[in-house]
Amino acid sequence: MKQPQLGLTLIELMVSLVILVIGLIGIFNLHIVAKHGSFESFQQTQAAYLAHDIVNRMKLNRSELSNYADTYTGVREKVNSCETKICSTTQMLHWDQYQWDQTLLGALEQAEGRNIGGLDSPIACVTEGAGEVSVTITWRGVRALGSPATTPSDCGHSLGKKRRVFTLKTMIL
Repeated sequence: MKQPQLGLTLIELMVSLVILVIGLIGIFNLHIVAKHGSFESFQQTQAAYLAHDIVNRMKLNRSELSNYADTYTGVREKVNSCETKICSTTQMLHWDQYQWDQTLLGALEQAEGRNIGGLDSPIACVTEGAGEVSVTITWRGVRALGSPATTPSDCGHSLGKKRRVFTLKTMIL
């Protein structure tokens, strides 16, 4: 009588290892896709927050409303703070513009000397006309899109196919 074979053969072991490796590669790729999606979502949320922030600043300084219209790229020179003193509306305008410009880059929050929380290569365009305010924020996404994002605004067009756009339109009366 023959004894039944115990254990695995080398071929069975190799096949099971190949299946395991294919599964692990799939899980790794899924993790990368999820991480990119999470980052893109965070950037979109940041853009929405920033757009609402500048609109709120404009509402609080209505007399200077038309002067907020500009292109913001994170390069404004520092101005005197209005956090601890009373400022004129013009001083508040310049302080708001400086702070918001720095917030786009995440410069108001730092960890280990690096900006955190801002957008990647942000360009923001604020327009105003008769109380109608449009805030368009563009930034560089993780992956290229099939074609560049299109908007009525030309804001941030230099970012090419990785360009992401958030636009907020509102009325300030």
